[in-house]
Amino acid sequence: MKIARFSHEGAIAFGIVDDDELVVLEKDPMFAGYGTTGERIAINTVKLLSPVIPRSKVVVMGSDFFASAAAEAEAEAESIPREPTFVIKPNTSVVGPGDAIVLPAQSTDVRVAGSLAIIIGTFAKNVAVDDVESVIFGYTVATDVLAQDLAIADGNAARATAFDSFCPLGPVIETEFDVDQVVVHGRINDAQFQNGDTELQVHSIAEIVAFASSVFTLLPGDVILTGSPGLSGALGAPVTAGDTVQVEIPGIGVLANPVRRAA
Repeated sequence: MKIARFSHEGAIAFGIVDDDELVVLEKDPMFAGYGTTGERIAINTVKLLSPVIPRSKVVVMGSDFFASAAAEAEAEAESIPREPTFVIKPNTSVVGPGDAIVLPAQSTDVRVAGSLAIIIGTFAKNVAVDDVESVIFGYTVATDVLAQDLAIADGNAARATAFDSFCPLGPVIETEFDVDQVVVHGRINDAQFQNGDTELQVHSIAEIVAFASSVFTLLPGDVILTGSPGLSGALGAPVTAGDTVQVEIPGIGVLANPVRRAA
């Protein structure tokens, strides 16, 4: 089931996607279930918003993919332990479909990468791998934006990943998504910069969520970006003002955002 958060005639609401219409829900389904108002609205008459605004944080997993099947086999043969790494984006970094990625004045090298995003649906702390499914509300598409030159200058990505608009999410939340084989396509102005799947992912979705919950409490609406497979460049693709970034995950949809300079 696909859930959209949208603006229509000055009001913000949630709806279930039904072909080219939205079945309007009474309240946020994450907290209040799927009761409907009886109203249907054509999708082409609404403004789609970020399908969720995290209550506290966006967790961005670091590089979580083997470079090749051979590298995966070597790591397994040598039993190399590898814990996930992550950075945190503030919830103010989140924007929705069609919203601009704003290039900060402090940076001259902003890069983008597509990722599957996990939406947490309940309070989660020290969750066992086998129990992770019970704390996930659904999945959406994310564009992970990073000021690469600032990350190098600072020696970490804390500032570089945290600017407003550096985490577009959308277009919808899919509550029944199959995570066994996720495909991510990335395009800038229709030129492909990313095309990959999760076959070489180091940690499973369940392992990622369990690990994150062992570090801090995950709150309903928190988001976890699971990494970026299939990048043509290891650090993501550079963008400039006037570009349009599209990230597509079949089964969820296409997230498109223009790029502009800060005013």
